[in-house]
Amino acid sequence: MNYRHAYHAGNFADVLKHALLLALIEALKHKPAPFCVIDTHAGSGCYALDSVEADKTGEYKDGINRLLFPDLAGASHEPLPPLLRRWLDSILALPGNEHGVKLYPGSPLQAAQAMRDIDGAQLCELHPEEAARLRELFHRDPRVHVHERNGYEALKALLPPKEKRGLVLIDPPYEAQEAEYRLIEQTLKEALQRWPGGIYAIWYPIKRRSQVQPFLRWLTHCGAKRVLRAELLVHGGDSPLRLNGSGMAIINAPWQLDETLREPLRAMARLLAQGHPAEWKLDWLVDEAAPAPPARTAKLPPSPRRR
Repeated sequence: MNYRHAYHAGNFADVLKHALLLALIEALKHKPAPFCVIDTHAGSGCYALDSVEADKTGEYKDGINRLLFPDLAGASHEPLPPLLRRWLDSILALPGNEHGVKLYPGSPLQAAQAMRDIDGAQLCELHPEEAARLRELFHRDPRVHVHERNGYEALKALLPPKEKRGLVLIDPPYEAQEAEYRLIEQTLKEALQRWPGGIYAIWYPIKRRSQVQPFLRWLTHCGAKRVLRAELLVHGGDSPLRLNGSGMAIINAPWQLDETLREPLRAMARLLAQGHPAEWKLDWLVDEAAPAPPARTAKLPPSPRRR
């Protein structure tokens, strides 16, 4: 693979993805039973924002740095919504981040920070160097297991997890573009047969809408009773040449997750907008649990009186 997340760590797409990941884990922690987090494309787990890769793109400056320093976005100093404040504090709590974010944790490390001692994580990473860094990062954490293998294929063996509850995060690099969506669809179809009650969170890039729409339509017919869509667009236009925004589709989304995410998404749009007002979207693609609208009965004209 040519993709390396070190160039993109902490960018606006990571802010959306990782804030939602924290919201999902916090929802799972509402029940005392243990749960499992499965990451199909785990990466190396942690990234230095002063590295050559991060410095080359500087994408974190228009991402997490805007939450740290609202003046960079020309935004007012309004308090962050509680979810974003907890997320940011968890990153600042990392050793070395006492005076600002120098190390940006990827999804595996953020999940491990949020999990309890009774919970577990299964991390899949195909790239040998990234997998080696991941093992080194978690070699003292008995809750975490690293698999150097294709994450899509690994789900066949990992589902359902022994904990019976949990979350699958699918966050591929989309090097195959439209073909990646078809691969995700096939993977989800099989995964839902093995573990129909699991939560599945799928991150996707937004460049051209025509690339995303077939996947969103598929989700409406995937058989799940609840599918939530959250999107953030920081650039205008419909161009394949840059990342205009990103989204997360959440199958079997926890109860009231939409209410949890509404204010954080509004704050992200305010702080992460680039050049023009950002757009955000939060809606249910499928919600069979929603109450049905009241039945409407047509009023019939009164019967004529018999004489």
